[in-house]
Amino acid sequence: MVATKSGIKYGANAGFVTARRELKQRPSDRKGSAHSKHNTFVKDLIREVAGFAPYERRIMELLKNSRDKRARKLGKKRLGTLRRSKKKVDELSNILAAARRH
Repeated sequence: MVATKSGIKYGANAGFVTARRELKQRPSDRKGSAHSKHNTFVKDLIREVAGFAPYERRIMELLKNSRDKRARKLGKKRLGTLRRSKKKVDELSNILAAARRH
């Protein structure tokens, strides 16, 4: 979170004091997250039918062997950004944890 501006030119909170604008939510802000039961159902159904991609299976294998950093690096190479990779690794580790519970 950004600290409030102090109105002073120098220092930790330097900058002119301005009022924050309330922007309406854009469709791109919602994209990718499961907002409805239907979307969640469809994603689960596709996962059940199609299974995992080869890179996802490799990441899961790395996670089983406690190679978390290597899994993130592989995900970054395949998905493009570290943020996407972390999200994918987290998702796959949750799937592995659920499989261990049952």
